[in-house]
Amino acid sequence: MTWTADDIPDLTGQRYVVTGANSGIGLEAARELARAGGSVVMACRNRERAQAAAGEIHADVGHADLEIEILDLASLESIDDFADRLAGTEIHGLLNNAGVMAIPYGTTEDGFENQLGINHLGHFALTGHLLEDIADGGRVVTVSSGMHERGRIDFEDLHSEHSYNPWEAYSQSKLANVLFGTELHRRLVAADRDVTSVTVHPGYANTDLQLRVARAKGSRIQLAMMTVANTVFAQSSAKGALPTLYGATAPDVEGGAYYGPNGLLNMRGYPARQEPAPAAKNPETARKLWELSIEETGVRYLESEALSA
Repeated sequence: MTWTADDIPDLTGQRYVVTGANSGIGLEAARELARAGGSVVMACRNRERAQAAAGEIHADVGHADLEIEILDLASLESIDDFADRLAGTEIHGLLNNAGVMAIPYGTTEDGFENQLGINHLGHFALTGHLLEDIADGGRVVTVSSGMHERGRIDFEDLHSEHSYNPWEAYSQSKLANVLFGTELHRRLVAADRDVTSVTVHPGYANTDLQLRVARAKGSRIQLAMMTVANTVFAQSSAKGALPTLYGATAPDVEGGAYYGPNGLLNMRGYPARQEPAPAAKNPETARKLWELSIEETGVRYLESEALSA
């Protein structure tokens, strides 16, 4: 299958929320959704960067219908405020894209380990707040990573308070993304909601995410090496955004599925359905993580439909 942004259907009259829309995969997804006629809410932490990204999209697309809303996924209060501002407006796609990778240890405003807090718990809470506003036939697309294959959910030390390894914490958060996307699908089906949940990964895409790892460590050598690797080996961020766009708009997307590039080692290529790691398909782990995510965030949804299976 060779699916590209040219295959996105006409999105006129449809509204999409893209977290982290100011750079990388999020920026490219926002650009192509707008190009196809969609209205895009750019949910970003920094207004100046979001405005610069919106300017870039306007210069390219021209007719883009963009709205900037401030969202800090490291703050449950910010997530709640963001959702309040959007309440009552119909949403056709929620793209849970924003994230951090392999950063030094730190905690969110609410005391969560940063990577789990931003990559998973923030999006869990956001989805819960916005779910009632997602239209029939709408999509929730959660962006994971191939690194989820190395992850495990450490329920005994979920926030790495006793031991922290940046890559292990990142892999745990990305495994949580896949478990969440799958469990969300199962609960939507049980609730008889006409909303599709899928999980995607971009492969190895040339974005600023990798460079932030080196900058966070203050390593000029690592920064130089990652810059070269991004230039030589990675596919473009535009191509890396294709699985996300496919999940959000393609008519043949299947709920609960996992999509990523179909090329070498699933690191580059065009969107195709793939099998996530065995750990990502464990229903008991998914249920336990969902229940714990409710406890951590205080955001409850799709509980009563639950889960006789």
